[in-house]
Amino acid sequence: MALPNDHDTKHDNVAGSQPPMTEETFANLGAPDLAYIRLVQIPEGAVWGIYSANGTQLGLAPQRELAFAAAVQNDLMPVSAH
Repeated sequence: MALPNDHDTKHDNVAGSQPPMTEETFANLGAPDLAYIRLVQIPEGAVWGIYSANGTQLGLAPQRELAFAAAVQNDLMPVSAH
């Protein structure tokens, strides 16, 4: 007799022996060299935030161009996030 929450597990783990991906691993998948640049509000006013693929804040810059330059100087590829 199947329980209401039982399901077919033959497709659960396509790779067979690999455990499920963690949220952090998934967030970094394919984007370890990207830096997301977006406008953020802080108590002092609007600045440009620089974020890694997993959402970690890497820095702040007073101007968009400086945020992009900081990312490039740190071997990251900056992209705009809205």
